[in-house]
Amino acid sequence: MSQLWWRAKRLSERLGSDSPDGLPPGSPSTVAPQGSNSSWAPIAPVVTPEEPFFLMTSTAQTISGFFVWTALLITCHQIYMHLRYYSSPNEQRHIVRILFIVPIYAFDSWLSLLFFTNEEYYVYFDTVRDCYEAFVIYNFLSLCYEYLGGESAIMAEIRGKPIESSCMYGTCCLWGKAYSIGFLRFCKQATLQFCVVKPLMAVITVILQAFGKYKDGDFNVASGYLYVTIIYNISVSLSLYALFLFYFATRELLVPYNPVLKFFMVKSVIFLSFWQGMLLAILEKCGAIPQINSADFSVGEGTVAAGYQNFIICIEMFFAAVALRHAFTYKVYMDKRLDSYGRCAPMKSISSSLKETMNPGDMVQDAIHNFSPAYQQYTQQSTLERGGGPSLSRSHSNLSTRGDHEKTLLLSSDDEF
Repeated sequence: MSQLWWRAKRLSERLGSDSPDGLPPGSPSTVAPQGSNSSWAPIAPVVTPEEPFFLMTSTAQTISGFFVWTALLITCHQIYMHLRYYSSPNEQRHIVRILFIVPIYAFDSWLSLLFFTNEEYYVYFDTVRDCYEAFVIYNFLSLCYEYLGGESAIMAEIRGKPIESSCMYGTCCLWGKAYSIGFLRFCKQATLQFCVVKPLMAVITVILQAFGKYKDGDFNVASGYLYVTIIYNISVSLSLYALFLFYFATRELLVPYNPVLKFFMVKSVIFLSFWQGMLLAILEKCGAIPQINSADFSVGEGTVAAGYQNFIICIEMFFAAVALRHAFTYKVYMDKRLDSYGRCAPMKSISSSLKETMNPGDMVQDAIHNFSPAYQQYTQQSTLERGGGPSLSRSHSNLSTRGDHEKTLLLSSDDEF
């Protein structure tokens, strides 16, 4: 009896040392390892010449390159036409800046895709792209100000009117408040803060990347990605919320300028691309995006997710270029000639206009003005002296009949928002 018991014990020990489910030794197991810290994760595919990863293939680079260079041609031609008929500098300066988002986004994403196997290059490329999007939000708000004749003209139309409370439009928390100069100041400050926060977060990201403390999609509390994402999410949401509040307050005044497509394009290019990246990061965290291992290099899950993001942006920028061509058309400025003979601007004038367009001095002055502690009283010169052009809004037509003494309007910061 004792011999039978001993033989049974030896048999159970031998079976326990074998592979699970009776698999022969050396066979891969599909059972997740046991333990308190273990988690199921997909097995990383090995890239071989016979089976290359899609983002590394010439097909992916050709498809993305076709959409990128087509978008560049469309947008660069539109920018050239705006500079050729640069008859309303106060408006077209902001339009050209907005249009540059397509070349910067598209070419940057394509370069990141070409250097896909290097886990560091795309971070530096994306830093340039991310900084410019803050500049675009500010310029779109400034363009709307120029359309309506400046802050004085806007306040002449909306000052003292109650803010309509609506949960759909996000104004339910503003019940009982009225439009004031404080409202316009909040809109400007909320967009300008993003112009400061975003470049700052970009610099911090580069520093953390250099010290190995940043990895895309890593929501670990010890990683900088979590905190950068939280701060960036709060900043961009506040900026776009202020942009939406301004549109909600002035949508009737902006009707002659077809603002819906303009507003939708600016908001979608920036906001949807951010949430698109967040969705890919969540998919990566859930294990839907694996890493790539090979004998020559290794690409982490975060870099793979960023690669998919860049590939999608390359395609999206083609459609953005087409939509922006209709949203910010140059044809409304073609009838405004720069001389009495109806001639277009010479090349020297085009180059100087481009140089003036890319000068961020007006944004710096606006930031100093809106965040200055001495924001007690100021005057904002309206753009009544801009003769000619497309059909004017109601604010323009009203101000034009009031005389030169209403070119500027005294505004007080006692009106708090």
